[in-house]
Amino acid sequence: MGINMKKVIAVLSIVVMSLLMFTPAQASTKVKCATTKVVGHSAKKVTPIQKPLAKLAKTFTMTTNCGSIVISTVGNKAPWTLTEMATLAKGKYFDGSLCHRLTTSGIFVLQCGDPTATGSGGPGFQYPDENLPANALNNYPAGTVAMANSGPGTNGSQFFLVYADTTLGPDYTIWGKITKGLDIVQAIAKAGVVGGGGDGTPAQTIALLKVTTN
Repeated sequence: MGINMKKVIAVLSIVVMSLLMFTPAQASTKVKCATTKVVGHSAKKVTPIQKPLAKLAKTFTMTTNCGSIVISTVGNKAPWTLTEMATLAKGKYFDGSLCHRLTTSGIFVLQCGDPTATGSGGPGFQYPDENLPANALNNYPAGTVAMANSGPGTNGSQFFLVYADTTLGPDYTIWGKITKGLDIVQAIAKAGVVGGGGDGTPAQTIALLKVTTN
């Protein structure tokens, strides 16, 4: 039986058009963010745990005004980080806080975890670096969740969500991967930074209404 090339070309054309019509950028435009009254505020006091938990959280779910973001954790690769982040989450430290920083040039991250929304807030305790990547190109790929810090061993509560492949120094603890809601972070990135530029307050406000673990 011979192949009808006209039919083959027609089918391939339909497939190609379908792929072009459904791109990640266009999919992200479906994200809808509710208006929120969340503002920067003093951080809630949470007491750290003095040793890593025997049972570490497998997932973190961040309920935001733009939808839910689910993070699958790295488990025993970052026991200190997951212990203290879970402690903060259970203490409602993150609830009602803003993601205060977006970078859209050079590195591609949305930074959260500071209730004061100033970029200088923290829980008042620190813990060591863990699960650092290689010093390589795109060592923080899209979907990575890692701790922000001000130097070695200064992890606290601030973390960043990587929405496009990013190259950084191997200095930031990787503790999870976004398994649901990456389109939300990409939509926030697409909206840009207040006043333009490549680093600043997200133009589209995104608030962590509640953070839970499982």
